[in-house]
Amino acid sequence: MPPASSSLTPRVMGRLRLVSHGLLADGSRPVPDAVRWMACIQAQDLGSALWAVGQRSRGTTASDVRAALDSGAVVRSWPMRGTLHLLAPEDLRWILAITSGRLMKVVAGRHRELDITPEDISHCRDIAFKTCEALKAGDGTPGATREQLFAAFEDAGQITKAQRGIHLVASLCQRAWLVQGPMAASGKPGNGKPGAQQLFVPFDDWIPNSRSLGREEGIAELMFRYFRSHGPATVRDFSWWSQVPLTEARGALTVIREQLVELPFEGTSYWLSPEVAQLLDDGVPGSRTLLALPGFDEFLLGYQDRSLVLVPEYAGLVVPGNNGIFRRMIVSGGEVVGTWSRTVTGKTVSATPEPFTGKLSPAAQRSFEAQGRAYVRFMAG
Repeated sequence: MPPASSSLTPRVMGRLRLVSHGLLADGSRPVPDAVRWMACIQAQDLGSALWAVGQRSRGTTASDVRAALDSGAVVRSWPMRGTLHLLAPEDLRWILAITSGRLMKVVAGRHRELDITPEDISHCRDIAFKTCEALKAGDGTPGATREQLFAAFEDAGQITKAQRGIHLVASLCQRAWLVQGPMAASGKPGNGKPGAQQLFVPFDDWIPNSRSLGREEGIAELMFRYFRSHGPATVRDFSWWSQVPLTEARGALTVIREQLVELPFEGTSYWLSPEVAQLLDDGVPGSRTLLALPGFDEFLLGYQDRSLVLVPEYAGLVVPGNNGIFRRMIVSGGEVVGTWSRTVTGKTVSATPEPFTGKLSPAAQRSFEAQGRAYVRFMAG
């Protein structure tokens, strides 16, 4: 049985989340397994997403994550909330089947403003397929850059200015016609460096094998995987994260609740895996662990209510002006205690802590410096 809520604290809840996220694991999951475990990892900023995976797949480098994108072992698309995420390729189609309908209703007004019709989207699908086919027949390039797609759209009379182009491309991805594939070349021959963007490729070419789940079954699986990787969390957290309507989310919980543990805390029911809940009897690790997490990390972003791990009075220091841009975070003992910045001086990259209150303790400073070195090695690898 879970302990009474009086024996829990926000920091203990935060450390349970660190365990669920795989952020305290001694071993290392391979990159695809780390991504698959999380179900979806926020990834609109690719550099942050690379480090988010690296923190959950110890011993790897940014090149390893890029290689997973290049091989199709991991994909990047817009499965939820109209925001880019990393996820396992076999999961994308069935998640889109759950989430894309609601998103299309949300953006319908914007599409009317941009004069985007269903016929325009179908037209751009045909243009995109022909463009990718021509590039592959020409020099073997498996897909097209965003600029190449925009140029092809414009040539066919489809305007791409004023965000119309990116809405068209995103609509093709929402319908599982396109997906982001391998990294594009840097445009600088011979420098051996990958480009900063991915190619768009036909979905079925890049993901030939997709799982097939009905809506109710899919919501139940997505919820289970969310609580397993993000718990303790609430049903409202899941509903916000996935954009699954709350009524359907509550229905899914009745299907999977026997596979989870309910943890009451301050009058609210939180859900987590039995394996993580067992730590409440054996001792929750991480009380002295300090992590330098990237901006947009799921540890904070992946919840509707973030007050368990971030004191509300400091929220504006992580998300200035509540503008949706999450800064890099210092997490100590399960609590967000500051932010950090990346500094480049010549060829030297370093990490600078910005704690909320005063300086870090000597021990915490040493831990942060070790995290900073790990970050530099990861990004350089």
